[in-house]
Amino acid sequence: MVVLVRLLVTCAKFRCPAANLLLPASTSRVRALPSGPLLRRRTSKVSLCSIAMATTQASEAAADKGLPLAVDATMVDEYVSQSKLLQEFVKIPTIGKAWIFNSKDDDMSKAVVSIGQTDLLANKRRQFLLNSHISKSPSKSVDFKWSPFPTEISGVSAVIPSPSGEKLLLVRNSEDDSPTKLEIWGPCQLENEIHIAKSVHGSLYTDEWFGGISWNQEETFIAYVAEEPPQPKPVFNDYGFKKEGSSEKDCKSWKGQGDWEETWGETYSKKRIPALFVVNISSGEVRPVKQIPRSLSVGQVIWAPSSSYSLVFVAWSSDNGFQETPRKLGIKYCYNRPCALYAAPDPFREEAEKSSTEGKKDETTTMIKLTADLISAFFPRFSPDGKYLVFISTKSAVDSGAHNATNSMHRIEWPADGKLDGSLAIADVVPVVMCPKDNCFPGLYCFGLLRDPWLTDGQTMIISSVWGSREVILSVNVVSCEVSRVSPQDSDYSWNVLAVDKNNILAVSSSLITLPQMYYAIKVPQTESKWEWQEVSTPFPKPSDKISSILAEHKFSILKIPISNPSDKLANGAKLPFEAIFVSHKDSASNPTIVVLHGGPHSVYPTSYSKSLAFLFSQGYNLLVVNYRGSLGFGEEALQSLPGNIGSQDVNDVLTALDLVIKRGLIDPSRVAVVGGSHGGFLTTHLIGQAPDTFVAAAARNPVCNLSLMVGTSDIPDWCFVEIYGKEGKRYFSESPSVDDLCQFHQKSPISHISKVKTPTLFLLGAQDLRVPVSNGLQYARALKERGIESKTIIFPEDIHGIDKPQSDFESFLNIGVWFKKHMSK
Repeated sequence: MVVLVRLLVTCAKFRCPAANLLLPASTSRVRALPSGPLLRRRTSKVSLCSIAMATTQASEAAADKGLPLAVDATMVDEYVSQSKLLQEFVKIPTIGKAWIFNSKDDDMSKAVVSIGQTDLLANKRRQFLLNSHISKSPSKSVDFKWSPFPTEISGVSAVIPSPSGEKLLLVRNSEDDSPTKLEIWGPCQLENEIHIAKSVHGSLYTDEWFGGISWNQEETFIAYVAEEPPQPKPVFNDYGFKKEGSSEKDCKSWKGQGDWEETWGETYSKKRIPALFVVNISSGEVRPVKQIPRSLSVGQVIWAPSSSYSLVFVAWSSDNGFQETPRKLGIKYCYNRPCALYAAPDPFREEAEKSSTEGKKDETTTMIKLTADLISAFFPRFSPDGKYLVFISTKSAVDSGAHNATNSMHRIEWPADGKLDGSLAIADVVPVVMCPKDNCFPGLYCFGLLRDPWLTDGQTMIISSVWGSREVILSVNVVSCEVSRVSPQDSDYSWNVLAVDKNNILAVSSSLITLPQMYYAIKVPQTESKWEWQEVSTPFPKPSDKISSILAEHKFSILKIPISNPSDKLANGAKLPFEAIFVSHKDSASNPTIVVLHGGPHSVYPTSYSKSLAFLFSQGYNLLVVNYRGSLGFGEEALQSLPGNIGSQDVNDVLTALDLVIKRGLIDPSRVAVVGGSHGGFLTTHLIGQAPDTFVAAAARNPVCNLSLMVGTSDIPDWCFVEIYGKEGKRYFSESPSVDDLCQFHQKSPISHISKVKTPTLFLLGAQDLRVPVSNGLQYARALKERGIESKTIIFPEDIHGIDKPQSDFESFLNIGVWFKKHMSK
């Protein structure tokens, strides 16, 4: 096996600048208002006119001093000090993927770890690869010998090692009309550079959803998903429309737009349909996989064991509209889009077989649907012996309409002869957990699988999942269907698997107050689920003394929040306590508090390290991070209790969590702020309207403020129906909502409570957001302004829903920090 360090260093287009040799330590993600103990802040009797006048005067003062328009003249020192601290957090690199390659020596293996580091000036994230030899001693100790320097990969969209580690694929997608480049590297040289013209296909998909790049076992072919070639456009000239067959050399002609074609929404608005291709890495020849209709968008391709059907992949139908009419609804974060597994022949092998079976009509291989009886199937993986095809399903999300839900795992027994003539039986491996017992497995919540997740028994997969407010590592035996928790049982930290090394695991662990650290787990022999974890010594320098001191001064705990006055109509799982993560200074209980709310709503804020949250508590705040009912990680009944009850149940849960920490004397109730994005912004703006005396400041990133406006502009209008009406919303969904629907949407929206709002609010909006278009936040901000409520709006012209471009993310959280300091220091 080749030494990957040597392979990477010889890549001519890699570079390792001296400026980046030293990397900092790595990182890994309408209720009745309560009375009694929950004290409410009473606003002073200041007229709306005087508030508006003060805001105007502050802006004029800033202009007089030559300050930027967005900078409050009274907070200049805060901008300076907080921006310096935030930069220290931003510089800390993140741990991405990892690959481990085995050698002939059972006690030796090699690891490659990808590292990311933000470059604010260039407004991009740089990527590095770091290599290590892993040696294991008989005493079960593990030693990592790291390469002295990381290797930077510039202009690379994806890095895909071959199964043996002998070859490396680098994908260089083009941002213009120039060809896409595939570089095939061997031990000491570039073996082939394949240039693929736009007329063949566009950029390769490298995201976590449609993205799929797979080497075959012989390492001779690579299957991948790329944008289909551009469709012909109408051409016009001085004589009008150019007829088909006219010479392209005619002067004074131009291309028109042609018919508009829908995309998959947020993050995919400039992407063409994902299609499947195979490349011969020796000849450089590229062939499309035929027989796949354009109504199917493909992704997540893998190679099957030897058979006529060489490729297995996921495909999503574009018929997602009302009563299955053609309509592509937004797919980012939306696991409720129906999808299935398909098998198709490798086009190179298909041509060879055609010539050998010419004249035999019955022996033509066609594309076949493998999961016809299941409405959701993705993340396919074959067991090492090729006996089982294992995959994940979110059937619960598709059935209910919720954008995410508890997963299930299934397996198909793959025919030994590779013939897929009859229907394939689908067996359950991990069913959906409806109502978890105390501290027991809450169900599967999987956002991806390793390319090679198997232990040496060929039956056990190692996967990452969510368990309440923690990320955990699980082992799943796909034959016995046993699920075990691999990460430490008593740990409140979050754990994620990076790679599997035979029967051992490389993982990363972190908490809200602890930077990510790599660990190596050795399976104890003759045991089913016992693992010994060892901290991995890495070459990453420690963070600055200031950052280290801030993190060390804080503590966190996971609070169980009992449901207040649960209804008899609730399912048992929805009556169970939800959780909140409380972060505080070790020596002070009097700090002001920020309530932090995740979006979705069917997602979760885990205990893992977050640069943004660390920056906020570094300013002297407690954090109350609420995983209200409807979050992932608590069973299906709790999750499904929220659709149909947004704006009331989730609002009530947040205020109940706030009541609990006040009753326990953990926070000062007169100094509480709230921040959230997307559905978290929906909750933020609901809370300042429904509990107007509770919060002294608020910040909302791309918030849902008016559902009656969003339903006609969002890439996921069905979300509005499902979250308002519950499962019945799937039946009501229409592109032309009725007056009654629009009234319901308005009544359950934050804007319906705007007349009660008193809280100064900061809005951070992405102008290119297709999920919650900028008009939603702008309308609400303008409505506050006309009522004389202090507000501030920053729009990021090139950002989408996540506001995650490095400079935008930096400016966003810097302004949140300064905004809260301004209003919580009074």
